[in-house]
Amino acid sequence: MTEFPRAATKSPHKVARMFAVGVVSSALVVVGSSVASAAVVPVALRTASSFVVLAGTGVTDTGPTTLNGDLGTFPTTSITGAGSITVNGTNHAGDGVTQGAKSDLTRAYLVAAGEGPTSPIAADLAGRTLTTGIYNSGSQIQLSGALTLDAAGDPNALFVFQAGSDLIVGPGASVVLTNGAQACNVFWQVTSSATLNSGARFKGTILALTSIWLKTGATVEGRVLARNGAVTLDTNTITAPRCTTGVGARTPSGGVSTGDGSTYAANSGPDANLVAFIGVGAVVVVGGGVLAARSRRRSRAGL
Repeated sequence: MTEFPRAATKSPHKVARMFAVGVVSSALVVVGSSVASAAVVPVALRTASSFVVLAGTGVTDTGPTTLNGDLGTFPTTSITGAGSITVNGTNHAGDGVTQGAKSDLTRAYLVAAGEGPTSPIAADLAGRTLTTGIYNSGSQIQLSGALTLDAAGDPNALFVFQAGSDLIVGPGASVVLTNGAQACNVFWQVTSSATLNSGARFKGTILALTSIWLKTGATVEGRVLARNGAVTLDTNTITAPRCTTGVGARTPSGGVSTGDGSTYAANSGPDANLVAFIGVGAVVVVGGGVLAARSRRRSRAGL
C-alpha cells in the first residue's frame, strides 16, 4: 500500500506567533495613517489664559471699557487711559506674571500657526457655517457679516483660523456659536494685526503677531493678545470665555470591568502609548502581544 507524505503541521504556539506578527504589522499601518490625519491640537494658553488684554508695546483706551479678566503689557509697560478701564480681574501691568504670560502667548501662537492639515478659506467668511477644523488663508481674513461656528453637539470642538496677514472684522459683524460651540475653543492666529470695527460682536481668542485695535463698541467673548505690538481700545467689553464639558463625558470609576475600555488605563510602556494614540486600532496590537506571550509560555512548558 502506497503511503503519501504527511503534510507538515505547525504547533499552536507557532501559529499564534505568526498571527501576532501579522496583526502588529497591520497595526503599524494604522499608526501611520493616524499620524497623517491628526486632529486639531488644543492651543494651551497656560498663564496667558487669565488675561483678556495682553500687549507688547502698551495699551491705550479712549472710552469707558470693561475688562472681565486680567490686563498686562510687556516689555512696554505703559497703559494710557487706565482711568477709563474697569478691570474685573488684575492689572498686572508689566510684572512677572505678565512676563510669564507673554512667553506662554508666544508658545500658543506658534502652536496655532503650526496646526494642520488645513482647509483653505476665502477672504470673507460672512454667511459661512463652519464645523470643527483648521482654516487657513494665505492672506487677509475678513468678516463683513455673520459667521456661524457649528460644533455638531461636541462641546470640545476646536476651531483654529490662520490669517496670512491681517484679520479685519467689519462694523456690526459677528461670530455666532451654535450646537455646543464655545468661545474658549476658538482661536484666531493673525500673522500681522487685527482690527474689530465699531459694533462688532466677536468670539474667540485673537493671537496677533503685531497689534490689535478694537473700535467703538466692539465686544469680545474671548481674549485680545498681541505679541509684539499695542492693543488699542475704545468703549469695549471683553470677557474671558468659560468652558463647560459635555454632559455625556465621564471618567471610568469603580471596579474595572474587562471590555468596557477602563482596563487600558492601567497599561504602561509602549503598548499603553499605542492605546492612547490610535484608540481602537491599538486593541489589535495589545491582542497580538497577548497571543505572543501566551505562545512563549506554552513553548517553555513543552506544549
